[in-house]
Amino acid sequence: MNQGKYVFAQIAEFLPRRIFDRLVLKHDGNKYVRSFTCWNQMLSLLFGQLTNRDSLRELVLTIEAHRSKTYHLGLGSGIKLATLARANINRSCKIYEEFAWYMIDQARRINVSDDFAVKVDGNIYAFDSTTIDLCLSVFWWAEFRKSKGGIKMHTLYDVKTQIPSFIHITTASVNDIQAMDQIPYEKGSYYIFDRGYNDFERLFQINLLQAWFIVRAKDNLKFTRRYSTKANKTSGIKCDQTGVFTHQRSYSRYPQKLRRIKYFDAETGLEFVFLTNNFALTAFEIADLYKNRWQVELFFKWIKQHLKIKSFWGHTLNAVKTQIYCAIITYCLVAIIRSTLKIERSNYEILQILGISLLDKTPVNELLTLTNNKNVKERFSNQLELNLF
Repeated sequence: MNQGKYVFAQIAEFLPRRIFDRLVLKHDGNKYVRSFTCWNQMLSLLFGQLTNRDSLRELVLTIEAHRSKTYHLGLGSGIKLATLARANINRSCKIYEEFAWYMIDQARRINVSDDFAVKVDGNIYAFDSTTIDLCLSVFWWAEFRKSKGGIKMHTLYDVKTQIPSFIHITTASVNDIQAMDQIPYEKGSYYIFDRGYNDFERLFQINLLQAWFIVRAKDNLKFTRRYSTKANKTSGIKCDQTGVFTHQRSYSRYPQKLRRIKYFDAETGLEFVFLTNNFALTAFEIADLYKNRWQVELFFKWIKQHLKIKSFWGHTLNAVKTQIYCAIITYCLVAIIRSTLKIERSNYEILQILGISLLDKTPVNELLTLTNNKNVKERFSNQLELNLF
């Protein structure tokens, strides 16, 4: 009989407990707590993310069905619906937010890849936001429209590591452009934006920080060409121009020259116009970098489909943020396990396997390792075959 640890306890060992305890102490998370600690709370929420629970009641019911195992799973001696609900409401979401930043940093460190089409020295980030609709009568603080509520998850996505490097959660009424002020810009890195981020004053601040931006221009752009660079039209580049803004207001916000590139995508039949402050890369490399902006859209689609960030287990802003950050921790945990154990499976496959195996005692590396059934040798037996005919 296998006397090892449960799968959930094994993957919990990839979470740095000391770092988490420091954050709990920093924010007084366990103040007045008797038994159900912040660590137990986070593991309970991760259990709910991995098992795809739809509601808090369903999560508690699942855990209570295995109450004899909860201590060995790290969930404490027991859990009640009211206890977990109060913890989500009262315990600061800053604990899980800052722990999510640490997990993001660890996931990015071990997922660094040099296999990227455009060879650049800095990091490549795609920035965008996604809106999560909420019922205004229940989530009263998330006012968005007259009869509709919602929150936005503004995300800076690291294209090279495929890990979100920064997440800022606001109500849906906050303009996307305002979230640009929260981005931790890095010197020499590339930031890719869609046309909704054409704020020239903020783009100029990126230029002053000696970082590079690529943004899709709006159709009504007023631009004066100073000179052009010869374009390779066979690659889809229609023009590569250097100039300044014609409109006085735009020029006052961005008073330096910048580059305008017009690109025709033969696959989609669409024409794109890009603005950038980078003059070193070729026009085709700029267009190729912009194509990677879609990776942040794929991340939004993935996390909405496979983790719980659309149906919430609490109604307050603190509870919603806690759940979203625990979803990000889960995403990073899967990425860390995949890289550390060198698993040749996708994050989706790992998530699906873990979701139905958390109460097994199979070693995680054996559980997730790909096996070739064709190479499995049948056990040799000297037993005679029974002939019925």
